[in-house]
Amino acid sequence: MAAKYIFVTGGVVSSLGKGIVAASLGNLLQARGYRVAIQKLDPYLNVDPGTLNPYEHGECYVTVDGAVTDLDLGHYERFLGINTTQANTVTTGRIYQTVIERERKGEYNGKTVQVIPHITDEIKRRILRLGSCCEYDFVITEIGGTVGDIEGLPYIEAVRQLRYELGAGNALFVHLTLVPYVKAAGELKSKPTQHSVKLLLENGVQPDVLVLRTEKDLPKEFRKKIALFCNVDPDAVTQSVDVPTIYEVPLVMQEEKLDEVVLKKFGITNAKEANMTAWKKFIEKYKQPKKTVNVGLVGKYVELHDAYKSILESFIHAGVHNECTVKIHFFQSENITEQNVAETLKGMQGIMVAPGFGERGMEGKIQAVRYAREGKVPFFGISLGMQCAVIEFARNVLGYKDAHSTEINPSTKHNVIDVMEGQKNISNPSGTMRLGGYECTLKKGTLAQKTYGQAEVTERHRHRYELNNEFLPELEQAGMLASGVNEQTKLVEIVEIPSHPFFIATQFQPEFQSSVLKPHPLFMAFVKKIAE
Repeated sequence: MAAKYIFVTGGVVSSLGKGIVAASLGNLLQARGYRVAIQKLDPYLNVDPGTLNPYEHGECYVTVDGAVTDLDLGHYERFLGINTTQANTVTTGRIYQTVIERERKGEYNGKTVQVIPHITDEIKRRILRLGSCCEYDFVITEIGGTVGDIEGLPYIEAVRQLRYELGAGNALFVHLTLVPYVKAAGELKSKPTQHSVKLLLENGVQPDVLVLRTEKDLPKEFRKKIALFCNVDPDAVTQSVDVPTIYEVPLVMQEEKLDEVVLKKFGITNAKEANMTAWKKFIEKYKQPKKTVNVGLVGKYVELHDAYKSILESFIHAGVHNECTVKIHFFQSENITEQNVAETLKGMQGIMVAPGFGERGMEGKIQAVRYAREGKVPFFGISLGMQCAVIEFARNVLGYKDAHSTEINPSTKHNVIDVMEGQKNISNPSGTMRLGGYECTLKKGTLAQKTYGQAEVTERHRHRYELNNEFLPELEQAGMLASGVNEQTKLVEIVEIPSHPFFIATQFQPEFQSSVLKPHPLFMAFVKKIAE
């Protein structure tokens, strides 16, 4: 069948979990045997979130083809076990950039370029392009922001037009709202949902399905009231009750028959049942861990946990499959010094030094690496975490006290971390990134090769500085081994210390390839070592 389109909007307040609901619906449709694509329309004017501070927007997720995206794409991949691409992410900045470039090239034949039809046409083109690039049965499109936001209006108008053009049997709207509980009155309130739907109607969109985010179960009569005043079928009013983990949401949505309602709206009545057996086993293990392990995460954005969203989710995946709960303790690297590092990290069974950019907090990360290396504490470094591991080793084992990255100290004589030669003359920071998937060859017999169980892997990157190969012979002679290398560029991807119980660091970011049913091997090995 031709692809059918599902548009997911949100109302009342932000952060209700549109991405989780969209991913959960995709998960259920996928479990029924359908081919599902999912994308995010973000209304901010940034071309991508790559230049945003993590405190501003959470982590930047990276796709295999190098797109820097909103963290919701991480949820999509983890829930569906798929690889998203540039086609799965759309921003207002990208839309306007494309339209303006076309106008400059004269492609609009001298016509006045306007939001309607030119911006809305480009939005529609991006949505339809995803649906036509592969043989998908369903394309789920999440519209970022909240209904009523002025910056989201072009997206609402674009999908309104699309529904008309595709026909009602080929497109539908799922609207997520909040049903607050007023404790003093002891009442659930329907008015916010009614007003949210009214805003949608003012823009020409009638939702087909409502998902009501709530802390308490919604009585049948309450749902009927919502259906009556929002002009929605009673069986299409579903609830999403708060649950301990986001990974329970697909099962909650299955109980609410969200996928069944959607299929019915499309006139599909012969679908097979969703096979959620493996997912249910994951949840059972999640709820019944045999032990708890403590990991210290050392980073510079620890006040906002979403800055490390994929890392945290990867620890959940690895913990469940190792039958344990991984308790993450966050440590602000700015506060770690040579004098307090031992006391600060005392009691941690494993230490992770997280990714990041810039000088702030870097010395604290280096001290954390030294503590783990000298104290024989299992260590896992990612991206800047690997660079800190190399710098620490060069300073305290090789004896190069000024060893550093040229990102921080351009004049250091021992630039063990340096920018790639071919990028030194590029002034635009976004143009100097190594982004997306790159191949890595693993050295036989190393921890890395044993962990992966294969000779070559492809992992995702987001960085611009690399281990300087001029120092590699000295590092290896002193005991730090380059166990993973990109054969094409000869850039070091993984370092490890064989004499250490568990010390491994990667230039790439493995957390971007961990999913619920397929946890990442490096996280699995790290947690397994700690849980021994």
